[in-house]
Amino acid sequence: MAAVYETDATIAELQELLDRSVAAAGPHLQAIFRPETAVPAAELVELLPRVQVIDLATVTASGLPRVAPVDGLFFKGRWIFGSSPESARARHLARRPGVSAAHTRGEGLCVITHGHAVAVDLRERASADVLAHWRDIYPTFDDWASLDTPCWRLEPTHLFARRPADGA
Repeated sequence: MAAVYETDATIAELQELLDRSVAAAGPHLQAIFRPETAVPAAELVELLPRVQVIDLATVTASGLPRVAPVDGLFFKGRWIFGSSPESARARHLARRPGVSAAHTRGEGLCVITHGHAVAVDLRERASADVLAHWRDIYPTFDDWASLDTPCWRLEPTHLFARRPADGA
């Protein structure tokens, strides 16, 4: 079982972000992310343990979107993800940190996040809890990764979470 890193303050901040995001949305999005389908922050962190595949969209130099799946860890109300230093994703994020991510489970859970990627240096003391979480999730982390592995935190400006009205 993974360690729990969310605090009451993290949950309260996450709930405020969820509420603010829906309140600022247009009528179409509000019709989809209705109160009866909303996933509360405390439940959301329980629904996103360990590794979750997120479809992460970045932007090319010519302004074209690129989306690809990436392993995401929902940690303290933020997506944490890594990539190869040689990847197009790493180049995009170095120049244009605006991103969107979607985690969906068929017709079930849907979590959409918009914001910007912030580099996380796993060698810094401030990142010790992130590194501990990676190692908790991946016990062999030090066998295939290094502290130089590029890693980012998706700092959200908007976050939406819903499930079907029937609770599926």
